[in-house]
Amino acid sequence: MTKEDRVQRIRDNGLTIVLLLLFTGSIVGQWLTGWRVSVEDAGRHGEPALSLAAYTLSPEFLSSVFENWESEFLQMSAYVVLTAILVQRGSSESKDPDDPPRDEDLETQAMKPGAPAILRKGRLARALYARSLGIILALLFVLSFLMHWTQSARAAAKEAVAHGEVAPGVIAYLGDPQLWFESFQNWQSEFLSTAVLVVLSIFLRQRESPESKPVAAPHAQTGA
Repeated sequence: MTKEDRVQRIRDNGLTIVLLLLFTGSIVGQWLTGWRVSVEDAGRHGEPALSLAAYTLSPEFLSSVFENWESEFLQMSAYVVLTAILVQRGSSESKDPDDPPRDEDLETQAMKPGAPAILRKGRLARALYARSLGIILALLFVLSFLMHWTQSARAAAKEAVAHGEVAPGVIAYLGDPQLWFESFQNWQSEFLSTAVLVVLSIFLRQRESPESKPVAAPHAQTGA
């Protein structure tokens, strides 16, 4: 691969590369600072501190990671599905309610040059593929919730034992208000931030962003 090809590949994938670098830096920061908090907390209680390796697999760390992933995947799955059904006139985040359906007659559209080959695999394949983004995002939400729930249950059991109390089981912890408090405090912020983006994009612009209407576009224009 030539230098020009490498530069072109980086340019073509720059958004993903930068986002993954930001993710990596953020989760490493959460990991290291969370471990320091754990060490300090153990010191205050006169308990042995976890090593960094042990903290990595601890329920405290895993629960906090998946608690956040859960809310993000919920936001994205809900957003993808709701924008397929509902509209907000004037928003760049909405389809135009006056436009004709974009994905009608997929059997015919499957014959277009460059159309994904799966569209030619039959009606069921087309139906699943036509909803695959929402399905996968919803599955990622469910998996993240399961990890948040089970790891939070482990953390709660560990804390209960430390205080000489009866440790709750994993199933019983599903009814614990702490689990739902952790979830709802993240869910509400995700839905609010999405609603704010939808509304602000009616009146405000971000030059050259595909998430924004063109700077000179009228407020009533719907869709980017």
